[in-house]
Amino acid sequence: MKKIFKSFALVALALVITSITCCKSNTAMAESDAMLYDMVWKIVNSKFLDQTNNGQDWNKWRHKYDDKIKTPEDAYVAIDTMIASLNDKYTRFVPPKEFEEEKSMIKGSLFGIGVQIGLRDGKVLIISPIEDTPGERAGLLAEDEILEIDGVSTKDMSIDKAADKIRGKKGTIVELLIKRKDVPNKLYKIVRDEIEIKSISQKVPNDIKLDDKIGYIRLSSFMGRNVGNEFEDLMIKYKNKEGIIIDIRGNTGGLLNNAIQISNLFLDNEVIVSTVDRDGYKDISKSSKRCFSTQPLVVLINKGSASASEIMSGALKDNNRAILVGENTFGKGLVQEVKSLAPFGAGLNITVQKYLTPNDTDINKKGIAPDIEVKLTEEDIKAKNDVQLKKAEEVLLQMIANEKMSANR
Repeated sequence: MKKIFKSFALVALALVITSITCCKSNTAMAESDAMLYDMVWKIVNSKFLDQTNNGQDWNKWRHKYDDKIKTPEDAYVAIDTMIASLNDKYTRFVPPKEFEEEKSMIKGSLFGIGVQIGLRDGKVLIISPIEDTPGERAGLLAEDEILEIDGVSTKDMSIDKAADKIRGKKGTIVELLIKRKDVPNKLYKIVRDEIEIKSISQKVPNDIKLDDKIGYIRLSSFMGRNVGNEFEDLMIKYKNKEGIIIDIRGNTGGLLNNAIQISNLFLDNEVIVSTVDRDGYKDISKSSKRCFSTQPLVVLINKGSASASEIMSGALKDNNRAILVGENTFGKGLVQEVKSLAPFGAGLNITVQKYLTPNDTDINKKGIAPDIEVKLTEEDIKAKNDVQLKKAEEVLLQMIANEKMSANR
């Protein structure tokens, strides 16, 4: 499926969370913004997966900008330049404002009206309103064009600036002038609220009616801290279903622990994933002996399924626990660690491990192939004809029938 939007939303990765603090006082920090730069240099030197640091002498960077860093912004530019030399798109410096947003997404909430926005042909468009939020309740729809935000034209406005103007304190009002096809422009006055980031849904796409035997779970992200527990709660609700479809299409990843926790529900004392660090140390994560579900299982994947999504789908495929339907996954076999650079308010996402599926397969830049390939064309999307989901239902019903036949023998 072509990516037609440039979204402001954070692209989630397989992350582990740690923090690092600086013992200097705020006064000392103000006197030397170079401290932040040096802190990042040290972390990369000791933690980055590639010990050669992209085949370069890392020491050359340590004092490269000593006489040039005078302000925090100078430090940010210098750090970005240093990090770029690693040639790893997943290792990145996160300035304070963006780092706060990232932490909010991990906590599972933001403040605003609950819409995902993107840029297409220079226009600020609503990708989709989030279910049960002020934006959805006000009647905003996917493909709505935002012409103005609080009276300010969005022409030539960056997506970050548009997102900043839409967000705000709970209880305050934002005014959006909306252009919608075939109807007059309309001004929406929407009261901001705390927006819960929902990663799990039972809502079937395009109102497709699945067989009553089947439980459907849409898992859009592994990012929130409570995703694993929420998934478990839904599986309890589905305990009497004869089969389960898990839809992780477009799920770009999230927290490593969530992928392990969810995979654990379907496996019995089997390998989920192995991680390998810069020193070659291999850490194997196995499921417990508390297998919650033995129901037939189909997992929907596509090229937007990445990182933690691939950890889960790889674990279920290699252990012959599920049939994967859809398209080849993205191919991100790397794990990032999030470093909180206190007291500077910034963060560093740094690649510290690679991961292997239970069969010791390195899927980085290769992805995971589905057991049954089903492509979703642009025509299918326009017609809301989800041929992948329909195939998943067909396959799952056959799995259920086969299991019943085996039990009756």
